[in-house]
Amino acid sequence: MLHELLLALLGHSGGVIKDKGDGLKVQSDLPFLHSADEEQLNYVCRLGTHYSFLVNFIKRHGTGHSLPNPSGNKSEGISGLYLKAFCSGLDRVLGGYRNKILQLESSLLKDPHLSVSHIACQLQQYQLLFPAVVAVVEQISSHKAHGCYILDIVHKHSETGHPLVKDNLIRVLHVCHGVLFKHLCSWLLYGYVYDPYKEFFIQPSDRSHDTPPEQAGQSQEEEDDLGIMGVTGRQLQKLLKLNVTEAVTGGGHMFVVQADLLPSYVPLRVANKILFVGESIQMFQEKGKSLSEGKGNILKGEQEKFAKALHILAEEMPLNGMKFESLINEIRTHVAEILWKILVQDADLLAQLRVIKDFYLLGRGELYLAFIDQATHLLRVTPTPTTEYDVNAAYLRAARNVLFHDEALLQRFKLTVKQAPKTQKKEGSSSSSGSSVSTSEPGWSSLTLNYSVQWPLHIFFTPSVLEKYNRIFRFLLIVRRAQLDLQHCWSIQMSRKQANKDRNETAKWQLRNHLSFLIDNLQYYLQVDVIESQYGVLVDKIENTRDYEAVKVAHDHFLSALLAQSFVHMKAVAICLYEILDQCSVFSGLVGRCETPMSHRDTSQLETITKNLQRQTSLLFKMLSSVRTNSSSPHLAQLLLRLDFNKYFSISGGQFGSL
Repeated sequence: MLHELLLALLGHSGGVIKDKGDGLKVQSDLPFLHSADEEQLNYVCRLGTHYSFLVNFIKRHGTGHSLPNPSGNKSEGISGLYLKAFCSGLDRVLGGYRNKILQLESSLLKDPHLSVSHIACQLQQYQLLFPAVVAVVEQISSHKAHGCYILDIVHKHSETGHPLVKDNLIRVLHVCHGVLFKHLCSWLLYGYVYDPYKEFFIQPSDRSHDTPPEQAGQSQEEEDDLGIMGVTGRQLQKLLKLNVTEAVTGGGHMFVVQADLLPSYVPLRVANKILFVGESIQMFQEKGKSLSEGKGNILKGEQEKFAKALHILAEEMPLNGMKFESLINEIRTHVAEILWKILVQDADLLAQLRVIKDFYLLGRGELYLAFIDQATHLLRVTPTPTTEYDVNAAYLRAARNVLFHDEALLQRFKLTVKQAPKTQKKEGSSSSSGSSVSTSEPGWSSLTLNYSVQWPLHIFFTPSVLEKYNRIFRFLLIVRRAQLDLQHCWSIQMSRKQANKDRNETAKWQLRNHLSFLIDNLQYYLQVDVIESQYGVLVDKIENTRDYEAVKVAHDHFLSALLAQSFVHMKAVAICLYEILDQCSVFSGLVGRCETPMSHRDTSQLETITKNLQRQTSLLFKMLSSVRTNSSSPHLAQLLLRLDFNKYFSISGGQFGSL
């Protein structure tokens, strides 16, 4: 019977010990067994039940090369390289148990009088280990755990105070880490990872570039045979040729950190560094041939060094989190410095920023003065199918008029105008101005400046970044147009200054003076206090670092500061300013067409404009004054200082346009 017990411990039922659906148990009411012996046998047979469950799990999931459902539906089961690695580690744990059974069988053959108590005593440690392992397997099955999520489950169960359970689960986790470090090596060193089951925590953001199933099946055996050091050899080079994901061409990340696949013991900050390294290497894998540091793989001779460091780290059991993060930091720092050299030195990032400043932030003021003069008649009306072509022709004429001779640079800029109905309101406007507000100007409000950024700066000036520049560009252009309109009003009024001035004419002069004061100070604030100030900070940070990510962060802060301090992101202030700028346009049209003395209709419109301006400037003054002592919005206080340096604004109650 003891031999049958040993077979039962390996999951096989017999004449005395059978599995009736509730696990292996001794048949009840056997005349030669005492109830205490039966209970002890059932206690020992629980190990056989657990063993059978674990072995069946390994048989189902630990062999075969079938890929998951192409639709990505995991409801039909679980699969993947990490699951196979888990099964391999689990089988190693069971290997020790099987060896123990063999030893017991050998002892039993030598001494047939050994008792059940002896067997139970020899296997007592597994009475603690197997339930813990079964709990891990059941969680993997019930959660349909996939990829690196399996690592997280095993790691959490290994955080226990029982040494035996802890040591064995760490052994299983160590085997699973073999797959993880294969993925890490190919991603960190080559910018590519073979991941047919979508298990790695770095995933393409656009799944259209996934490996086709036929290609995946073709190279499955190569992946299974790939050792931790093999990632630097010919096998990985062959894999790389099978399916190299296209490099980023702008518009954000091609890859993302998949949160549900990220193990909890890998911090998100580390995962983001891993993402940055792999993306950076991939982007320069094929296209960096004209740059000194960008030829081929940007790691160049450091690949072998980092591969060796990863191999040494992968051999440690348990995984040392501090060493792991330190190594990732070392690789990231090396890549970031190379990117800094490629972008800042080789591609001359500072010169590119000057171009962006000149064109998007109106640094070339004379160009836009000429452009506004050339394009006003085109953009004051609703765009037509030919408007965009005409506007670009006007832009080129304006550039030639101001003697801008860099034709190659001009060819990289193109203006687009979105066709819109006349009822469309321009950006930031509201309906508070009533019927006296001019018709909306969809041409100006939908104007976009497109710039064809040359490689490799496309990874820095992405479409989302250029869209932010465009938001600032449109606002600055509206302010500049308002300033020119008021200057044109001054010219008209000066030509009529000899005419008799009645009360309405005086009010018109006073209103123009107030508007000019407001717009001139707003323009000075935007160009000097905001753009020049923040640009100086950005340049200083770029010149005092050798880290690409630090440069990227500095540029992001620069853009955020421009959007905030130019009020593009502050809806209430932006609406108020757009209404004032809109009234400037209305006032300019009134001055341009009215005669002296003014007609009753013109006088009525002047009064309406004045009231609207008083309402909007009073609202603006209240918003600016409310943050006078608020250190969180110092830029609002700075604009208030520009407008109210002599307290005229305060004395008049914030109302411009009053006599």
